[in-house]
Amino acid sequence: MVSRVIPVDAFDLVLFGATGDLARRKIWPGLFHRFLAGQFNNDSRILGVSRSELSREEFQDKVRAALEPIEESEHDCVERFLSQVDYISIDATGDRGWKPLAKAIRPDVIRAFYLSVAPSFFGPIAARLKQSGIATDDSRIVVEKPFGNDLKSARALNAELRTYFQEHQIYRIDHYLGKETVQNLMALRFANSLFEPLWNSSHIDHVQITVAESLSVDGRGEYYDQSGAMRDMVQNHLMQLLCLTAMEPPSQFTPNAVRNEKLKVIEALKEVPIDDIARGQYRAAGEQGSYREHAGNPNSITESFVAMKVDVANWRWAGTPFYLRTGKCLRERLSEIAVYFRNPPHMIFPGIDTPHGNVLVIRLQPDEGMTLHTTIKDPGPGGMRLTEASLDMTFADSLKDSEKPQDAYERLIMDVIRGDQTLFMRGDEVEAAWAWADPIIASWTDRPIKPQQYDVGSAGPEDALLLMHKDGRRWRTIGQ
Repeated sequence: MVSRVIPVDAFDLVLFGATGDLARRKIWPGLFHRFLAGQFNNDSRILGVSRSELSREEFQDKVRAALEPIEESEHDCVERFLSQVDYISIDATGDRGWKPLAKAIRPDVIRAFYLSVAPSFFGPIAARLKQSGIATDDSRIVVEKPFGNDLKSARALNAELRTYFQEHQIYRIDHYLGKETVQNLMALRFANSLFEPLWNSSHIDHVQITVAESLSVDGRGEYYDQSGAMRDMVQNHLMQLLCLTAMEPPSQFTPNAVRNEKLKVIEALKEVPIDDIARGQYRAAGEQGSYREHAGNPNSITESFVAMKVDVANWRWAGTPFYLRTGKCLRERLSEIAVYFRNPPHMIFPGIDTPHGNVLVIRLQPDEGMTLHTTIKDPGPGGMRLTEASLDMTFADSLKDSEKPQDAYERLIMDVIRGDQTLFMRGDEVEAAWAWADPIIASWTDRPIKPQQYDVGSAGPEDALLLMHKDGRRWRTIGQ
């Protein structure tokens, strides 16, 4: 199977925060890979913008460094790519640089503005773009998370952006939605007749959604201590995975049809009791410092781990819980959705009370793919013995003739140029997620209980295990 690269129309992409960490790690390499794939040609341009006073050549050197390591065969491509890259120094809250930017933008191509900057700059930059005439009615503006830190701030940020741009122009990016496996979840459900008839509480016992990280917060502890795992991961990333797993089939695969169904899931979430939540903080181990040391706050009660039981109150999912967990300094870097199907209602094989359960595991990282765990007869004579066998599809192995899976940012940036908002969050979706998360966070503020300590390299605190154990279930193993 050979994938098709569909070219996009000519564009001018203005990247604010062009010398920042995200641009260096993700955006510049992503754009270069799409250039290598032939998705955009020499008619398109990328204008880097930041406060720093740099010449075009100095800036291009920074971009070149962000693309390393470069294969020998790609050197000429790098220079051709850089020939389409320019730089303008702009004061985001002042007057400097806006007139040169207005002159640099071409009138006959798609205009997209990527704000890889702190949220406090979203409003001022949006205002300048509109008031200077740089942003037109068909321009697109991309904003990164965090999109607010509670419902009130998210509403204010939405209102500020909508003062200058219409909702169909605003692209709120969540890179998890750009992952190949996340999109394959929709294909699995809605393009195959095998699973969708079983995708309900009659056949599914429970769902586990795990986003585990092996790294600490060292280096960004001060920022993280103001957010914690709930704000940093659950309210956005895990919420999006929950929505795509639980949503009803949209009437058609269009941006608003898909996002309408995701919104319904968020609005159907029950309030989570405090007893159905586990919070943790990693402790020091050997040369690895503790969370509080990394946060620079010896009295911090911010969680670096959170697990919870979530109920979706609708006909499809009544009685089927969704267990969410995420944390830092865990045993392994792992992101997956595990769908546990119910056992057969009657076991016909003598001496076997409980068969190996059917579990569909959708892996987002590190090895994107899907695995279906099934029960089969153990080969050999001597009666009926059951064992587990796995039907595995690791994309790198199963789709060898296809194009290498794109990084999430590659896909999402090209979707912005296409004008496709399917994989981006709508404003009411963001606000609904905060409306659900705020009472949980407020309950921790009202009852300032310290998170339970857990070991670096473990699966999290004991409370998370008890959360599942009291329901007669167990978490899937993180690592070995």
